[in-house]
Amino acid sequence: MTKTATLENLLSRIEEFRTERNWQQYHNPKNLAMALSVECSELLEIFQWLTPAQSFDPDQATRSHIEEEIGDVMIYLGLLSSTFDINPIEAALEKMKANEKKYPAPPESD
Repeated sequence: MTKTATLENLLSRIEEFRTERNWQQYHNPKNLAMALSVECSELLEIFQWLTPAQSFDPDQATRSHIEEEIGDVMIYLGLLSSTFDINPIEAALEKMKANEKKYPAPPESD
């Protein structure tokens, strides 16, 4: 499965899950953005008191928690992007182009 197909599959599963529970009524852009922010904060909380070195080498329980929170972030990001018919991969690629222009790589020194 290609990465694009994987994204499309994920977004489809998220939409199906939401529809089966009739949660669309709660998923306006404001609420989705707020939920995304909360999930990002929960991810941040995992790292709050770790040293930089510890953050690179979490134990298995912490790694599982990180994975869970990244999943939550992806779900809300997917719902928000779907609301506006935005492909988040394409949006990120376009943003990378803008960043490359705004922040050019320094010239190589000899």
